[in-house]
Amino acid sequence: MRFEKPISVQQIAQWVNGIVVGNPNVYATGINEIHRVEAGDICFVDHPKYYRRILESPASVILIDKAVDVPDGKALIVVESPFIAFNQLLRKFREAFSPVISDKPTLGKNVQIGQQVVFGKNVIIEDEVIIGHQVTIGSNVYIGRGTIIYPGARIGDYVQIGQYCRIQYGVVIGGLPFYYKRTHNGRIPMENAGGVWIGDYVDIGANTTIDSGVSAPTMIGDHTKIDNLVQVGHDTIIGKRCVIAAQVGIAGCVVIEDDVTLWGQVGIPSGIRVGKGAVLLAKAGVMSDVPAGKTYFGAPAKEHVQKWRELAALSKLPLWIKEAESKVEQEE
Repeated sequence: MRFEKPISVQQIAQWVNGIVVGNPNVYATGINEIHRVEAGDICFVDHPKYYRRILESPASVILIDKAVDVPDGKALIVVESPFIAFNQLLRKFREAFSPVISDKPTLGKNVQIGQQVVFGKNVIIEDEVIIGHQVTIGSNVYIGRGTIIYPGARIGDYVQIGQYCRIQYGVVIGGLPFYYKRTHNGRIPMENAGGVWIGDYVDIGANTTIDSGVSAPTMIGDHTKIDNLVQVGHDTIIGKRCVIAAQVGIAGCVVIEDDVTLWGQVGIPSGIRVGKGAVLLAKAGVMSDVPAGKTYFGAPAKEHVQKWRELAALSKLPLWIKEAESKVEQEE
């Protein structure tokens, strides 16, 4: 998330009731979680395991739970709970959800709108868009030329949809991130402040869900085709021309590069990168990064030739056991 103008670290510390350590003259230009952090951003860390990663990241201002050595040019803000302070800042800079209804979206030419369609504030709809019955569109939404949104779809706040997309029945774009901080009083949710960005000529199948990013948008690249009943987690980036079959589950903060194919029921956990042109065969359970151009199979997924050899060998295991037992009996 970018700020309208730079904000001093002293002002930020005042907002979150923190203490500045390091360079007191730093200005922040945005706020982001570690997976999407850029120079000028505010980020947070609350576990020693991740201190080094955050301190060596491009972040300029770091919310942290204790004072440590500060890299040159950076500033720390020491607070009791960096997670809560981060959430506090997200709420400050991103308008919270509100069920405000507006009957005046900005419409292009030849737009067709069905019955019982509800719009939030600041909605822009370009020429030749078709919106089916009972669609809900949140605030600060842009829909590109020629896109079709089928009945029953739900478009959340801060969603941008490109040209000539097809959003099928029951799709949910911009759902809340599945991101929680565990505390002694239960789990605290991360604020939803990133939105979703969808490129041009993207198809999204029925009942698929795409979660909003935490502080930067979840992204789907041009010409990517997504089947029914697919889950895309928060802050995930999917490249161009990807094909994703039914019942694929993609966790948050995943990077899927261009031209990747994911067949049915593939599962990808958080933080994984799938290289350009890779293919994951049906039911593959990925546990580590997938190199570009490789085909993976199985759970845990491995390069498909190796995995087939392992399965072939495993199928012979009963025979080998029987032969071994027979040999022991003969020796006795």
